[in-house]
Amino acid sequence: MIFGTLFVSFVFYSAYIYTAGTEVAHGPEISDEARRGQQVYQEYNCMACHQFYGLGGYMGPDLTNVISNRGAAYAGAFIAAGTATMPNLGLSPEETSDVVAFLGFVDTTGTYPPKNYDVTWYGTVRQEDDPQ
Repeated sequence: MIFGTLFVSFVFYSAYIYTAGTEVAHGPEISDEARRGQQVYQEYNCMACHQFYGLGGYMGPDLTNVISNRGAAYAGAFIAAGTATMPNLGLSPEETSDVVAFLGFVDTTGTYPPKNYDVTWYGTVRQEDDPQ
C-alpha cells in the first residue's frame, strides 16, 4: 500500500515537473535590419571571438547586453573602426547599422549573467527580475 502510494505520487509529481517548464515564451520579433545584421555577424564569424549568454569565443567581450550597458553609438563606433584587439572589418555604414540592430535585438532577449535566482520548493530554478 505504501509503495503504491509513493509510486502514484511519483508519477503525478514527475508529470507536473515535466509539463511545468514547457510553456512557450514568445520573444520579440526580429526586424529585417536585425536579420541582415545577424547575417553579417555570421558571415564575418564574430562568434569566434564574442559570446552571447556566455557561449562563443573568449577573445572579445560577451555582447548579450552591450546595447543596454554601453549604448548603440558605442557599439557602432567599435564595429565601424575596430580597436587594437578587434579588427576593422571594413563594414559599410548600412552593415554597421544592421549589426547594431542585431545586437539590440539580442539585448531584448534577456540578461547575462543572470543576477538573482529563485529556487522553488519543487526543485526548479528561475531567474528573478533584476531589482536594479
